[in-house]
Amino acid sequence: MALLTNLPTDLLRTFIAVVELGGHSKAGAVLGRSQPAISLQIRRLEELVRTPLLMQEGRAIHTTPAGEALLSYAREMVRINDEAVRYFHRSDMQGVLRIGLPTDYAVAFLQNTLTTFLRQNADVELEIHCDLSRELHQHLRSDDLDIIVATMPSARMPYLSRAWVEQPIWAAAESLKLSHARPVPLGAHLEGCDYRTRMIEALDAAERRWRIVYTGPGISGLQNAVLNGLCVTALTRATMMPGMRELQQEEGFPKLEPLRIGLFYKHPRLSPAGLQLVSDLVAGLESVGSGVRPVPG
Repeated sequence: MALLTNLPTDLLRTFIAVVELGGHSKAGAVLGRSQPAISLQIRRLEELVRTPLLMQEGRAIHTTPAGEALLSYAREMVRINDEAVRYFHRSDMQGVLRIGLPTDYAVAFLQNTLTTFLRQNADVELEIHCDLSRELHQHLRSDDLDIIVATMPSARMPYLSRAWVEQPIWAAAESLKLSHARPVPLGAHLEGCDYRTRMIEALDAAERRWRIVYTGPGISGLQNAVLNGLCVTALTRATMMPGMRELQQEEGFPKLEPLRIGLFYKHPRLSPAGLQLVSDLVAGLESVGSGVRPVPG
């Protein structure tokens, strides 16, 4: 039987750091190694996989197609390795973690994961920041946040750990009566919200008139506006509430385009507590129902 090649986690960790931090020098500063040592590790990894992994364009370093493929495996292999090590080093779990979430995820299933994590790790403090996905991505890039859950404008994005598909649905109060002769009263988050964009695009494509009657940043205010019969909106099944009903295509509400959601973090910059929370979030994603389905990143 042919011997399989082992990919050492220290080489994979270095590869992730070079890609995510944008260079050998920055990766060396975080990992405590010289630039020549980082370059040597990358060459050794390329020898093991028998293909170039990185290419340079000017001062920028990019992954080759093979490097992009390896990056997904590398992140998962290093995450599992670190999870195993943390099992035997629970005393390292401390510090502050800054988490960015869209408002609907802040009140849905991730809330349970975060609460459980805090109960099990009393020395860790969480700071939760809720915002539009585009703002969360910017905060992660500038190191103002450690971990984010956000929508994905493209299928391949930096710092992606997990991706899944979310299907928005039309929601209205059970008692609300809608007339085709009048514009659809819409409730939405602020300009730039992906749910808002999908509602407008769907109604425009169906040539159905609409008007925004409620705008707000928080999910609870939007839910209350729907329950009070003020408007209809797009929600996920996790944020539907008793007293609401799903509006159907035969009522003039076309199916909404699905959303691709991702879990993002910079592995080289995360503390042991942060890496543990990532593992807990991944487990939470994989245990929920059909509304959230992990898909390849």
